Amino acid sequence: MRKLFLLVTGLVFVFQMRVQADEGMWLLSLIGQVNMDEMTEMGLQLTAEQIYNINQASLKDAVGALDGGSCTAELVSPDGLLLTNHHCGYGEIQNHSSLEHDYLKNGFWAMTRDEELPNEGKTITFLVRMEEVTDRIAPELNEEMNSQARASKIRLLSETISTEASEGTHYDARVRSMFNGNRYFLFVTETYRDVRLVGAPPESIGKFGHDTDNWMWPRHTGDFSMFRIYTGPDGMPADYSPENIPLKSKHHLPISMKGYDKGDFTMVMGFPGRTNRYMTSWEIQESLEVDHPIRIQVRGFKLDLMMEDMMANEKVRIQYASKHSRSSNYWKNSIGMSKGLKKLKVAEKKQELEAAFTEWVNQDEERKALYGNALTDIQSAVEGRRELQVSSSYIIEAYFLGMETVMFGRNLRQLEMVLSDPEPDQEEVQRVAGELKESSARFYKDYNAPTDKKIMTALVNLLIEELNDENLPSTILEVKTKYKGDAAKYVDNYFKKSFLTDQSRYNAFMDNPSLKVLRKDPGYRAVLASQILYEIGGKLGQFEESYAHGSRLFLKGLVEMYPEKDFYSDANSTMRMNYGVVGDYYPRDAVLYTHYTTLEGVMEKEEPNNFEFVVSDRLKELYKAKDFGPYGVDGQMNVCFTSNNDITGGNSGSPVMNAHGELLGLAFDGNWEAMSGDVAFETELQKCINVDIRYVLFVIDKYAGAGHLVEEMTLVD
Repeated sequence: MRKLFLLVTGLVFVFQMRVQADEGMWLLSLIGQVNMDEMTEMGLQLTAEQIYNINQASLKDAVGALDGGSCTAELVSPDGLLLTNHHCGYGEIQNHSSLEHDYLKNGFWAMTRDEELPNEGKTITFLVRMEEVTDRIAPELNEEMNSQARASKIRLLSETISTEASEGTHYDARVRSMFNGNRYFLFVTETYRDVRLVGAPPESIGKFGHDTDNWMWPRHTGDFSMFRIYTGPDGMPADYSPENIPLKSKHHLPISMKGYDKGDFTMVMGFPGRTNRYMTSWEIQESLEVDHPIRIQVRGFKLDLMMEDMMANEKVRIQYASKHSRSSNYWKNSIGMSKGLKKLKVAEKKQELEAAFTEWVNQDEERKALYGNALTDIQSAVEGRRELQVSSSYIIEAYFLGMETVMFGRNLRQLEMVLSDPEPDQEEVQRVAGELKESSARFYKDYNAPTDKKIMTALVNLLIEELNDENLPSTILEVKTKYKGDAAKYVDNYFKKSFLTDQSRYNAFMDNPSLKVLRKDPGYRAVLASQILYEIGGKLGQFEESYAHGSRLFLKGLVEMYPEKDFYSDANSTMRMNYGVVGDYYPRDAVLYTHYTTLEGVMEKEEPNNFEFVVSDRLKELYKAKDFGPYGVDGQMNVCFTSNNDITGGNSGSPVMNAHGELLGLAFDGNWEAMSGDVAFETELQKCINVDIRYVLFVIDKYAGAGHLVEEMTLVD
């Protein structure tokens, strides 16, 4: 009976591997070995070398990671013009906005290159090359090593390999662990630091549907924005300068005017942030019972209070637009993830796999010796860290990320170190203070003390209610003792006395910094109290060795258990490619969602008195006249479409390409019915939601009158 169980379970697992043709975030250097036959059968017209090549221009040279991997963007002209999502450029659009120039509400378009707006700290990184270096690291490791010795050896070897790869160049190099620490890859990259805002539609297009439609299909959002990369006059990466010139692109993506039909091949390339496809059932329960509920609870408080002030004041609306958007995205993601994990019974499916793994291990003494404790190690670590994980999650969400001045004030640690010297170097003190004063301008531009005060009061009460004294930051513990549990009184004193809550007081302090004043400041004392998070992290470390050891051996065993399967590594913000087809789906019984939406749906959703669904007069005029230019088809304007590509956070802005490597659209979301996809890919339900490139061009050309940008691009019919 046991053999029959194993056989059936194995066959089911193998069958799932076969039908999940669209699952996987594949490393580019491996696609020639693993994926090309299947992609060619599905319709791909390119060779592996046209996708990834280190000696000649290829698709990889047109796709970059924004800001270290928060989003993806693609080159669409010979002169460094970039396309990405509106929500990926939202921070820059918001930063350049004011009551006088409200680019969030009205959009922004540079009609000449002189009008393109620089962005401090905005970067884009391209992959130069990658190679597997497991054979240089794995032989130096063994199962007798503890986690500290193992990590130390890996770090030493990785630094040597990275230095060899980047020495004498302007490139960066880094070795990344893959497959839960079983394999290692070197990534050599090139980063550009002058990235300027070129164009963005108004929120009524770029963010149409806002939170209500987020993660939902049908979708009608023109989620795109445009940037341009500039280099030094010598063509090399450089900091911003008026003398810089547009990048001469190695490769840019041609744009398909033909569009797509149901069943057409699609390929997505980008920098997915994080997946946990090899997560065990115990970790899923931890997510369901700790991580998601806490994020939903804390951000729910914050979002409601932010929105209350944003709706009451136009200046606050602009100040907090990006903060609200960032926070709400993962708040709703956690809600959907929790529902998806439960509805699709992901934990139960993981338990079935774990049972099959255990049966397989117990069939062989050598396997038992190597893999016998893998799952129990994971289980004991996850269950043992429960209380600490709860405390850590609350402090991260409610203290670190929840209280604006606490996060901002962390920069003052450097000043304290300089002032703490028995004989402070006054020149150095003034240099550090001057830099802090200068860099604070952006924080205070988007800071509203009354909003922060309301949020802080709510979150102090929440921390007191949810955490025991042992894991409370010392300043919050004082609320229970010194302030008799009166959070409002504590926060009133905080905002009255801390120079962090007022720009003029902050600047006055920086003009004459004092160690005594700094250490007495309530805001800086709250910053120091955040050290509790690192203390909790130290306690969590006692569970890390068994967890890391178990996770590595569990995946290593799965690879051995299913030799016919081509495994891929979880996403970790390195460049990946995946493939699928355009298609519709059934979200529930008797309901069919077609694979595209049109501008008609925008008009149907219009609610003039609801900011989430406002439609501009200009868009209505174009729709009524059917004035879609060359971008419409048969009298209609397509807006978004779905494919079954495998994406996650970080893939936002990724190019969705056809079989010829031509741009069909930009990936920007997943669908609500398969929000558990970061943990378990759902073959029947999982969809990638994309904005149609033809709608992007229509908005640029017909709506905004910025046709000069379209003229830069290579349009292919």
